[in-house]
Parts: sequence; structure tokens; C-alpha cells
Amino acid sequence: MIRTAWPYLALMLLAAGLFPALERRYGWRGFAVLPPIVLTYLLVTALAAAGLWQVTPEIREVQSMLTTRLVPALLFLLMINCDLRAIIALGPRVLAVFACTTASLFVAFIATWLLFRHALPNEGWQPLAALSGSWVGGTANMVAVKQSIDMPDSLLAMSLLTDALCYSMWVVVLFSIARLAPAFNAWTRARSSAELTVEAAAPAGATTPDAVLLWCGSALLVAFAAAMIAARLPATGMVSATTWTILLATIAGLVVAHTPLARFPGASPISGALLILVVAVLASQSNFEGIASAPLYLACGVTIIGVHALLLALAARAFHFDLYLCGICSLAHIGGVAATPILAASYSRALAPVGVLLALLGYILGTGFGLLVAGILSRLALA
Repeated sequence: MIRTAWPYLALMLLAAGLFPALERRYGWRGFAVLPPIVLTYLLVTALAAAGLWQVTPEIREVQSMLTTRLVPALLFLLMINCDLRAIIALGPRVLAVFACTTASLFVAFIATWLLFRHALPNEGWQPLAALSGSWVGGTANMVAVKQSIDMPDSLLAMSLLTDALCYSMWVVVLFSIARLAPAFNAWTRARSSAELTVEAAAPAGATTPDAVLLWCGSALLVAFAAAMIAARLPATGMVSATTWTILLATIAGLVVAHTPLARFPGASPISGALLILVVAVLASQSNFEGIASAPLYLACGVTIIGVHALLLALAARAFHFDLYLCGICSLAHIGGVAATPILAASYSRALAPVGVLLALLGYILGTGFGLLVAGILSRLALA
């Protein structure tokens, strides 16, 4: 049994790297349903339940330090590739579809909670709030919301499983409906967005060892500075020092994204590695308690997507949006930067850069959206 920090940390690093390495090496189809980050969470949770390590004061201190420092650090790095100028240049039509998509998800989360509130446990709103951060941004936003609202680590599995399984279902639907575009566009009286032209971002250079060290050092320094400033800011019921730290680190990343430092390679792969490490550490503090509620949360996820799709279709009818932009914006929220450009390119190759930029915009807004949903759901839970 592991009782000290270094073997524990070594095991977390190995667990965090295992499934991404298998995906890269073999590309198994199962990873399309359960991504490496979900499998990592389940593996580490199983190891924790098996008692492979004992949570001694030394290990508990390491867990607290890693989650406290790495979450703002990875959000800082995640923002480095978010160029707001390029996003604004997409034009009002594209941004209007994105805004309606966000609004439809907001209504869908609130309506689903009201529908299922009596079937879910008392803290059942927390996994949905964390999921809302992911379904506008990504898993990093989910973790940020989870930390901000002090959601128990054991409930993170509900958010991750619902995210992975419902996303897998929805991406199949979005790929399948492309042939319906002419009929949908005739119904909404919209012109196709296939003629949109957006300049693709210049590819980043190879990540070098010095870049890894410089970005890691910068990210940890930003996380430390954000925590120091957050400690001096006022805290309320929903805005704690942790929330301030996460928001300040996000803002710092957006500022750096508009400087020459953003052209320095390495921020994106490092943030991805930090994210899966954080998920492994969070899983090491949990168990399978409450896993029986998973089907109920999956039903919530399907309901959210159904309400979202209906409202977005109605918005498309009212504002003359075409199917391609609706599908791309929907996946930019629910899927993220990996899948969205692939879907966009399957609609029209010219739309692939649009998918990338909209997914990055989701990363910017995801944490704030999740905190807004958390504030409303927590009040409704007390009503």
C-alpha cells in the first residue's frame, strides 16, 4: 500500500498517460465512446476503491496542492490559443447562432433540473452545473466549475459519464443530418453557410523541452499570483477565493493570447496533459459511491440535448439560420475543439476554421456559464 507522496504522484502520472498513449498508438474505436479522460477517471477511482494507497496527511496535502494550483494553471494555458480578434471577425451572423446555442443550453439545463429535481439527490444540481461548464467549454471548464462550487469528488463521475455518452450520441446525430440541410434551410429560409471564408490559423511549431519548462513555470506563477490576488478580493456565497483564482487565471491567459508570447509553441499540449493529471488526482479522492444514479444523470443529459435541439431549431426558424452553422455551434458547445472542425469540414471544408474558433470561444465562456447555471440551480434546489 502506498503511504507517501512520491509513489502516489508517480502512479497518478502513469495513470494519466496510459489511455492517451493507447489511443495514440492503437486508435481503438472504444475511445470514441469513452474518451481517455473518462477511462482514466474510472481506472483511478477503481484503484482508490481497492485501497492501493492510504490517504495519509502527506498524500492529502499533495492532492490539495495539485488541485489548487494546477486547475488555474491549465486554464491559463488553455486560453493562450484563444484569439478574440479572430473570433469577432467571424461576423454577426455566426456569433448570433453561437449566442442562440448558448441560450438554448441555458434554458435546457434549468428546465431539466426542474423536471428531475425530485428524482435527484439533494446535491444533484452540482453534477449538472459542472456539466454545463463542459457543454459550453470543455472538461477543463467542468473541473473549474467543480472546484468553484466545492462539488464532492465522488460526483465528478456523474458529470464525466454523462458528458462522454451523451456527446457520443449527439455527434453521430450531427454527422447524420448533413443530407437534410437543403430541406432545413428551406424551412428556415436561410442561405447556406458553406460559402463562408475564414483564414485558417498558422500551425504552431514543434513543442521543445525549453518550451515545456517555460510554459509550466509561467502557468504555475500565474496560478500563484491569481491565488494571492484572490485572497484579497471579496467573497460571497457563490464567488469564493477559488472562483476568483480561476477567473483571474482565465483573464491572464486571454491577455497573453494577444501578445507575441502566444506564438510560442507548447501551451496546448501542456494544458491537455495537466487536465488529465488533474482528473486523475480528483479520481484518487473518490470512490464508486452513488454510481447507481448514473442512468438518471444520463436521462438528464439526453433531455438537455433534446430541449437544446428543439430551441435551436426554433431560433433558426425565427432568425433564418442554416443547418451547418447550427450543427457546428452545437458541437462547439457540447463537443469542443477536437471534434468541431471535423464536423465542420464534413459539411464544407471552408467551415473547418470556423469550428475551431467557435470551440475556442466556448472555452472562454464555459466557466462563467457553469457558475451562472450553478447559482441558479442552487437557488432552485432550496426553493
